Amino acid sequence: MAVDLPTPGLRIVAADDDTILSLDPLQGLWTLEQYLRLTDQSHRLLEFTDGWLEVLPMPTDQHQVISRFLLFALYTLVQQIGGTVLYAPLRLQIRPGKFREPDLLLVRKAQDPRRQNAYWLGADLVVEIVSPDDPERDTQVKRGDYAEAGIPEYWIVSPAEETITVLRLAGAEYTPHGVFQRGEIATSTLLAGCAIAVSDVFDAR
Repeated sequence: MAVDLPTPGLRIVAADDDTILSLDPLQGLWTLEQYLRLTDQSHRLLEFTDGWLEVLPMPTDQHQVISRFLLFALYTLVQQIGGTVLYAPLRLQIRPGKFREPDLLLVRKAQDPRRQNAYWLGADLVVEIVSPDDPERDTQVKRGDYAEAGIPEYWIVSPAEETITVLRLAGAEYTPHGVFQRGEIATSTLLAGCAIAVSDVFDAR
């Protein structure tokens, strides 16, 4: 199957459920329309910054188990206050021209107008599970991105270190609320009553 995009000579060729992308020749030139169409028609996770595309690694079994555990835990909590939590793939606009794909994203009110169908315009809390291929992307780069978006709380979940770092937005930057390890309970400054046993997160199967 081939999908034409609105750029002369550019096609996405899909074979055996794999999508072969030729990104390099157009890096810096991709349009928002192309990015949205590409992510609509591809099985890959893609992020977008001012004409540049980044292909994210395929999640591992461990990544998905941790994501599922946190999804259920957070959803159980926020549904009691009328909120909701969703999971990747779901595009989040940081600002016009910049989009990310958090592992989990949460709003305290399900009717929040930032919840648009094609992509969210913001969130109250986002979670990233650190990818082993490039830990700095989740611990540093996205820390700056989510602060830029004004997201009040950012959780960084590190399977390698078995820690959950909870950051709260103070002005234009995040400050640590806590770095929670095995045997400790991760809490939130945003969600009253949030108490997640770190050991349970990393022992999930």
